[in-house]
Order: sequence, then C-alpha cells, then structure tokens
Amino acid sequence: MRPLMLLSLIITLSISITVSAANSSGQGNSALYYSLSPSLITNVMGKANYMRCDVQLMTKDETFLEEIQRHNPALRHELLLLLGDQDGQELKAVEGKEMVRKAALIGVQGIMKSITGHKMIDDLYFTSYFVQ
Repeated sequence: MRPLMLLSLIITLSISITVSAANSSGQGNSALYYSLSPSLITNVMGKANYMRCDVQLMTKDETFLEEIQRHNPALRHELLLLLGDQDGQELKAVEGKEMVRKAALIGVQGIMKSITGHKMIDDLYFTSYFVQ
C-alpha cells in the first residue's frame, strides 16, 4: 500500500495544478494558474549555454484547466522550441525576458487554439528564470 501512496503523491506533485483566486479590478474575476512542471531546461544560442525556468499559465475559466493539463506535453514542446531559438545574452536583459514572455504566451495560445479551438490561456508568467 505504501508504494501506491508514494506513487500517488509523486503524480499529484508532478501534475502541480495550482489554483489561486485573485480579484482583478475589484470585479471578482478569478485568475486560475497552472504550473508547467518540471522546470523547463534548454540550451540557448550565443555565449550563454542554457536556461532554466518555471512557467505558470493563467486562465480565467476553471473549465479550461483540465484541457491545459491534458496538453501539457504540447505546451512544453512549444516553449522548449521557442526558448532554444533565443540568444542567451538577450534573455538576460529585462527587455529580452519580456520579449520572450510575450512570444511564449502567443505560442502557447496558438497551440491551445489549434488543438481545442480556443486560446484558453490569458497570460504566462515566469516564476523562476535562470540563464547561464
């Protein structure tokens, strides 16, 4: 029974759906977050060798969380391709971080739209970000 409980805990932690209610503009809109786990690690171009980051995807529709979770592999794939095409030195600058964040958001929205017919993801946040 113990191995089964441990496996269940590992699966629960690796799925890592984080739902958090946040008021937006005082209108009571809830922001819900999905954590892409584990961390994304990829080689980058230029003088830097690699980057590691954690990504949270935000949606305002609870019914989308299950679809976002289901398509985690496709979302991770899209982000790894995008991040691997970046110049590491540019990723270290604030402007580069924001540029890649916006490109990543467009990329994951495009994946969800092509698979499900809806963007589903309202925003994307880096919750950790390391380029070396």
